[in-house]
Amino acid sequence: MRFTPAALALSTAFALTASSLIAAQRAEPDPRAQAFVEDGRAALAAGEIVPAVDAFEAALAIQPGNLEAYLSLAEAMRAKGLPGKAIRYYRVVLDAEPRNVTALAGEGMALAEKGAFDRARDSLARAEAICGNCAAAVQLSALIVERESAPQMASVPVDERTSEN
Repeated sequence: MRFTPAALALSTAFALTASSLIAAQRAEPDPRAQAFVEDGRAALAAGEIVPAVDAFEAALAIQPGNLEAYLSLAEAMRAKGLPGKAIRYYRVVLDAEPRNVTALAGEGMALAEKGAFDRARDSLARAEAICGNCAAAVQLSALIVERESAPQMASVPVDERTSEN
């Protein structure tokens, strides 16, 4: 009984040390995963979205916490016209690194592409608070202005389309 506090303190110290060692191991990029990310970026730059997505997913299979792969996968989803999936991948990065300006700007661009301009402006404000008028914030601001000023398509209710004879 008298050794219980010491045993608890010692086990806590070992647990913290072990978890920090595991975290340090994950922080080092895996060369195989980096090779897949580079291949995917090259494919994405060439306009080949499907092979790029395959390469990014392979990188994540090798190293699940690879934030570069998540950022690149989000860019591929935006290029594919799937801003909702892109937002999900940007949020994975933002959960790990809340001050990642690239992820903030990318999330804002995907939100603007979906038409969620208020939330896109929130991402812009967060990015500007971190980096000021950096390139990512300026690009996001320009996209928001461009998308807001673009004419919106009006939707016609289903009843009105089917009532024409």
